[in-house]
Amino acid sequence: MLSASIFACLALGYLLGSIPFGMVLTKASGMEDLRSIGSGNIGATNVLRTGRKDLAAATLLLDGLKGTLAVWIGLYWGLPAGIAAALGAFLGHLFPVWLKFKGGKGVATYLGCLLGLYWPGALFFAALWLGIAAATRYSSAAAIGAGAMTPGFLLAFSRTEEAALFLFLALLLIWKHRENIARLKAGTESRIGNSS
Repeated sequence: MLSASIFACLALGYLLGSIPFGMVLTKASGMEDLRSIGSGNIGATNVLRTGRKDLAAATLLLDGLKGTLAVWIGLYWGLPAGIAAALGAFLGHLFPVWLKFKGGKGVATYLGCLLGLYWPGALFFAALWLGIAAATRYSSAAAIGAGAMTPGFLLAFSRTEEAALFLFLALLLIWKHRENIARLKAGTESRIGNSS
């Protein structure tokens, strides 16, 4: 029974996570395909490149909340199911079946899943992201740094299962930012506030 609920929560999490809110919102606003703009990504950072701050904020919020909702549903059956739901939501955002498995980079969904499982971890992530972003003006560096350090924070508070999950998610998040990492090394990465 437990294994069935875990599988069901993984699947439900994936379906929730795979909703491409950035594309839905921009298309509903009469804009061109988000994948043809800027970086081609479906997340809030690329929505911001359209000049619509309201849509970018809504995308950030919804991409986060789909992870939180998945976790809250999963936690009804216990922590293992909540973790499975978080994993499903994150994988759904990164690899949505509706977009031929080409999704976003997962930062907002990472944060949303973290909020659902252990809210102090979400505060740590957000504070670290803001600090790195303020110091470097690189959104990608902030995401990578905050994502990489969060598992250690969870482990320090004896959240072992969550730490294992977010270590895996952080590795995926870093992998999805591999092009950003290359641009950071080359000194060509776009800073926050730049439109390119």
